[in-house]
Amino acid sequence: MPISYLSPLLDMTTLHLEIEHHTQYHYETAVRYSIQELRLKPPNSHGQSIKNWKILTPIKTKTNQDAFGNEYQTFVQDAPYKSMSISAKGEVISTGGYEYTDLESAVSPYYLLQQTRLTIPSPEMMAYFEKTLPKKADLDSVLELASAIRNTITYQSGITNFATAAMQSFAMKTGVCQDHSHIMLSLCRAANIPARYVSGYFFAEDSPNLASHAWVDICTDIDKSKWLSIDVTHACITDNRHIRLAVGRDYYSAAPIKGIRSGGGQEELSARISIHQIKVL
Repeated sequence: MPISYLSPLLDMTTLHLEIEHHTQYHYETAVRYSIQELRLKPPNSHGQSIKNWKILTPIKTKTNQDAFGNEYQTFVQDAPYKSMSISAKGEVISTGGYEYTDLESAVSPYYLLQQTRLTIPSPEMMAYFEKTLPKKADLDSVLELASAIRNTITYQSGITNFATAAMQSFAMKTGVCQDHSHIMLSLCRAANIPARYVSGYFFAEDSPNLASHAWVDICTDIDKSKWLSIDVTHACITDNRHIRLAVGRDYYSAAPIKGIRSGGGQEELSARISIHQIKVL
């Protein structure tokens, strides 16, 4: 569904949401060994509180915290398998918000000035967005850039994937929220503004294809670690429909599920995310 058909963003009422996220993997041949890393538990912070959250995996996981303050789980499978299922389910009470101070991350905002393979801009990108590059990290400037990206990169699923770089999406003039976010990261960093990728969920009953979502955090004050959250796909600030999972330098460092494996051959992946409103408090 084209993004222009989405309903306007909600007011700042509290939402009580139930989220289910199921991922199923099937392999052509047996996987001999694999390591999985999951960022599937929303944090109790930034305008959201979590209730009854459970992550189901084939074997027991180990929980850690990364340098960005994200909680993550890992598990290793060393017995052969040809299918694997990972599920997360729970409730979130969301009040929303788009400005906050982050004291949990050990990563300096200066580190987020560095481009990654997924965010390196092309000369054509820089020339195209030259007039809308922010001179400073204020709300009006970053929203103007987000609007320019949204209007340039047509929202269309199935064309790009997790490995598509910002310059590739720009060249095709198409992509999804991940691509919008990578281009925003690319241009903000080029303008000497620290920015980071946010993975999460988006509650939109009329557009379930947007349940898995991504946006960006812009650092407005490096010394005080103050951040501003911008949904580039909607060209707006984030609100109570945005549920944060993790932050990172790009999609790969904040991905809900990632891993490595030995064997398995061709992989077939299916994912299903449902978000239902329980009640408005």
